[in-house]
Amino acid sequence: MPLITMCGIPASGKTTCARRIEEYFRKRFVDEGMTRNSIHFINDNSLGISKESYKYTGTEEKNSRGALLSSVERLVSKEDVVIADGVNYIKGFRYQLYCVARAVGTPHCVVYCGTPVEKARTWNSSRPEGEERYEESVFDDLVSRFEEPNDRNRWDSPLFTVIYDDPDIPCDDIWQAVMVKKAKPPNLSTVVKPVSETNYLYELEKTTQEIINQILEVQKNSVGVAELRRLRRQFTNINKMHTLLDMNRVAELFVEYLNTNVNR
Repeated sequence: MPLITMCGIPASGKTTCARRIEEYFRKRFVDEGMTRNSIHFINDNSLGISKESYKYTGTEEKNSRGALLSSVERLVSKEDVVIADGVNYIKGFRYQLYCVARAVGTPHCVVYCGTPVEKARTWNSSRPEGEERYEESVFDDLVSRFEEPNDRNRWDSPLFTVIYDDPDIPCDDIWQAVMVKKAKPPNLSTVVKPVSETNYLYELEKTTQEIINQILEVQKNSVGVAELRRLRRQFTNINKMHTLLDMNRVAELFVEYLNTNVNR
């Protein structure tokens, strides 16, 4: 069953909203007689991730995202609901979560808590110091790097926006979108990789490197070499571990991945 990805700036009310969605789904399961279904609620607290980890923009922050992604990969299925409650501020990371759901063939949606920055700042300041509160500099940094979801992007669709001063959360619409609507079938970029493609990794590496070389030739001054190499490694690692790309579409899909993630 579905993956519900929460999204919003720090202290925007994501966890409160996510818990209300969880409560609604649990009650609906009982009302519908769907007693075999489970809900997995994943956030920093459940993963043992402290707000302190966001003080650093390097390894600690990447490890936090990696822990959330790994948990989603482990728990998402056609039987259970997974609520990924986190900032999820990078569109490329939301794309990765979308790919996980698509690979399993289960529905996906994004719930965006649209809270003004100053309101979220006030809420953050009212929290107890320590694990519950972001430091002011960390709060500002995450806000500045937040990439608002856009329902024109398939990984951000269907998108439900919850306004901070609106007491109503569209739980019924979320239910209809992820429990009633059928999931799109996995495409060639998200199906599970068989073991018979012996030249797969070689062709994947070769094609992505050729694209990097062409980009560097055309845009020597606008895209950093290190950034392109990092994105190439990410794309290769994602696909060699989880997916099998149609080799005729590797270039197209890698360019799409770059367009999604470069200069984020």
